[in-house]
Amino acid sequence: MKSGLILLAAGGTGGHMFPAQALSEILLENNWRVKLSTDNRGARFLESFPKEIEINISESGTFSGVSLTRKLLVPWVIIKSSIFTIFILRRDRPDLVVGFGGYPTLPILIASTILKIPLVLQEQNGVLGLVNKLFSKRAKVIACGTWPTLTPKPVNKIFTGNPVRSRIMRRRGAPYIPPGDYPMSVLVIGGSQGANILSKVIPDALSCLPKSILKNIRVSHQARIEDVASVIKSYDDLGIKAVVNTFFNDIDDKYVEAQLVISRSGASSVADISIIGRPSILIPFAGAVADHQTINAKPLEENGGAIVLQEAAVSSKSLAKAIEKILTSPTLAKKMSNNAQKNGIPEATKKIYEVLVSVIEVEKK
Repeated sequence: MKSGLILLAAGGTGGHMFPAQALSEILLENNWRVKLSTDNRGARFLESFPKEIEINISESGTFSGVSLTRKLLVPWVIIKSSIFTIFILRRDRPDLVVGFGGYPTLPILIASTILKIPLVLQEQNGVLGLVNKLFSKRAKVIACGTWPTLTPKPVNKIFTGNPVRSRIMRRRGAPYIPPGDYPMSVLVIGGSQGANILSKVIPDALSCLPKSILKNIRVSHQARIEDVASVIKSYDDLGIKAVVNTFFNDIDDKYVEAQLVISRSGASSVADISIIGRPSILIPFAGAVADHQTINAKPLEENGGAIVLQEAAVSSKSLAKAIEKILTSPTLAKKMSNNAQKNGIPEATKKIYEVLVSVIEVEKK
């Protein structure tokens, strides 16, 4: 089959953009032309996307975390953007649209519905996001990253696992150095937007550790821009060597070097941790829809690859206890590393690609 055009639509967070990046890479390898539609937030991630992708920054709106006035304007913004998108898709009609969730995908999904362009959805979490749920019955297939995924019935869904970027995939099986009496790396990631609670509780937790452990710890910490200065000061006060950034372009290196990862349990973070195989302490976001981050973390926890601490119950002391448990037991840490990698699904991107090609072939008959 001659390759054509596939349009990817992804919201502006890493949880949506990273799977879109992974899929774009395999599409280009197979000679597909690829377009990506996202919003201004998503533009932050474009530096790591393949340069061959055609980018469209679309205007959309969100009802979350904005004032009442802005909420009232959201429908008009979406309608205007959808009308504009219809004209774009008519001029350059894709063979398929793939939605990864998030409000910025709404104009594309609305326009593709009106123009009757086939749709596939990729859902990273164990519960459908609001936009994916809205369009779930129109989708030819929902490619599920977590299983089982709660969906309205009837829908056509298949378990594929979550696609992982090539830079992470290339580090699969990288040797793990267990903790010991030498410099140890702790990687802190709170999702692409950072996490305020991690910025507060982790320095305090580290301060509770015995000096014999503390003297060896080095930290790479992803924080929100408004938290960076205070987090740097916290580590300086503890005498801990730390790199604090809002985003790590070398996240693959950071994973490989880590003796321990402390993270939210967003689907992409869980997938990355599992592919490379590192012990982790996961703190699910308490405000996640239908508590889906706890669902994301469950396979790693049950497989013995992670310790899960609920946000409502986590404290400096409970986190310090979990950190000490891992960093003082090389045998446990190594076992957790092995168990985490067993949880990975390295063929996820290929599975989704095969789903897309199958849908296109059926639609062209």
